[in-house]
Amino acid sequence: MIGLDTGFFFAVLQDNERAVSVWNSLLGDEEAGVVSCLTLFELERLGLKRGMNWADEVLEVIPAVCQIAWIQSPEVLSQAAALSHGLGIPAVDSLILAGFLSFGADTIYTVDKHLETYQKKGVKVINLRR
Repeated sequence: MIGLDTGFFFAVLQDNERAVSVWNSLLGDEEAGVVSCLTLFELERLGLKRGMNWADEVLEVIPAVCQIAWIQSPEVLSQAAALSHGLGIPAVDSLILAGFLSFGADTIYTVDKHLETYQKKGVKVINLRR
């Protein structure tokens, strides 16, 4: 399972070769992906803030291609709190990360250096800016 952070979608729109390849593998059902509900919020908010007309299209496609990690479990919230505290990462990042982990994501694509602080055997965090 592949976790896709908010910045992943900006990387795709900027034609980042690796991000586009991952997205195409999801479109072709070669891989399974998960996106946090917080990423949907962030994309919509940024679309409104910056007047990005593509945001609506992206928000329609994501649920058709990926599972959505909704925050509805006390266990996910507890894990997010522990991640935020233990790793010193912002709350939203820890909520996104905990959602990925609850879906069994073994690879996480991001442009966020905070998520790189998570290091656990069997989980790769790949920063698309590197």
